[in-house]
Amino acid sequence: MAKRLLRLSVNGRSREDAVADHTLLIDYLRDDLGLTGTKRGCDGGECGACKVLIDGEPRLACITLAARCDGQRVETIEALAAGGRMNRLQQAFHEKLGTQCGFCTPGMIMAAEALLRRNLEPDEKQIREALSGNLCRCTGYVKIIEAVQATSQSVGAAGAAE
Repeated sequence: MAKRLLRLSVNGRSREDAVADHTLLIDYLRDDLGLTGTKRGCDGGECGACKVLIDGEPRLACITLAARCDGQRVETIEALAAGGRMNRLQQAFHEKLGTQCGFCTPGMIMAAEALLRRNLEPDEKQIREALSGNLCRCTGYVKIIEAVQATSQSVGAAGAAE
């Protein structure tokens, strides 16, 4: 089994690890780094539960080879909380009941985070498009969309108040 040295940043920390060429990013994150917030769902890139940000763009960890992330920045759901406190988007998901079983939540939040970094005030169509690669079997998406809208409104209001 061939291995290579992987140099990347994970959640703001530089890393160098030897990984097998065939190691998937989800396995590297969960098994090697203990970052279990990224969920294994379909293992085929269809459900979005494993979504992470790679250089700020949403990507599916279950179909991405870890070696392809060499030299890049990877962010998981664990990167969003600071000092044990949820960020504004995580808080909105909690307050707006955007989670039920919670399995899809990390992927949903990472997709929404990528959107909000590009567009502080997305409309409902843009939110739905950003979340289109993420499946939820519990919520019906209404509360998830409301959570993203509430986050964008709070960010917009905070920006206007400054």
